[in-house]
Amino acid sequence: GCHVVFHLAGVNRPQNETEFESVNKGLTQKLVDLLSGSDEKPRIVFSSSTQAQLDNPYGRSKKAAEDVLIQASKDCGLPVVIYQLPGVFGKWSRPNYNTVVATFCHNIAHGKEINISDPNRELELAYVDDVVAAFLSHLTTANNQSDGEPFATVKKTHKVTLGDLADRIQKIHDSRESLHLPDVGDELNQCLFPTYLSFVQDDQWARPVHLRTDDRGWLFELLKSPHFGQIFVSTTKPGITRGNHYHDSKIEKFCLIQGRGMIRFRHVDSNEVIEYPVDDQQISVVDIPPGYTHSIENVGDDEMIVLFWASEIFDPQVPDTYWEPVLP
Repeated sequence: GCHVVFHLAGVNRPQNETEFESVNKGLTQKLVDLLSGSDEKPRIVFSSSTQAQLDNPYGRSKKAAEDVLIQASKDCGLPVVIYQLPGVFGKWSRPNYNTVVATFCHNIAHGKEINISDPNRELELAYVDDVVAAFLSHLTTANNQSDGEPFATVKKTHKVTLGDLADRIQKIHDSRESLHLPDVGDELNQCLFPTYLSFVQDDQWARPVHLRTDDRGWLFELLKSPHFGQIFVSTTKPGITRGNHYHDSKIEKFCLIQGRGMIRFRHVDSNEVIEYPVDDQQISVVDIPPGYTHSIENVGDDEMIVLFWASEIFDPQVPDTYWEPVLP
């Protein structure tokens, strides 16, 4: 009753090199012998390796396993799909074994040194979720391989040098303290982030924020990046006003998430004051255009909490922030 067999088994670090042949080829031959007599003719999806293109004991044994499957396809009509996988990485992987990504993530997350043999050496990597998605696609008959072409590829792979890989993981590690996120729009970074976090100990997931407290309330920075600016959060006590400044180019967004407030604007060349009442009953996001001095006042009876976004990271050397009261 089986329609698909995922053949992921094999040996890559045997105590005796003869196991390469007996397991990688021998197990595949045994599998073929068992399935060839089935009326169902289940499809075999095989995880081979790019090492099959190389002349080493492991590579030769994977190539021999591929040959067994290809011959079975010809002789018995068994549908065969072969993936010559590059380096596979992802969450819950094993450090100090087959994937340098896991080793780098584990060591950096635990404050250990990493060894980079050649920073310019280029790797081709496949993220485990993309590999699994490719494998699972063969559960549908719509994804049959064409006759005579057993090889398939993971649609998305990533090429990176060892030096760049280490640098990316280090920046992800540092971002938990510095709040400076690397480019999360980068596809490789999107895969490295969850991989790295899977190696962080469960008692290290929370980190305290740096609160800046004064008579108005408190404020802390949440995240910042040259790719999207920065996000920060503040509380404001009743009757207190924050702001009263304008920006030449920087833009901001205000989102009140607790309490009642009044956001006021005035163009620097005008006396007209524009008011936007905001509260937590109908939460809205208010754009703060450049050239308008602006402020937000807590007009409620309780503490006000506001989430802010700015289009650039605050630079005290070039702040683009100019004091100017909104109200005369």
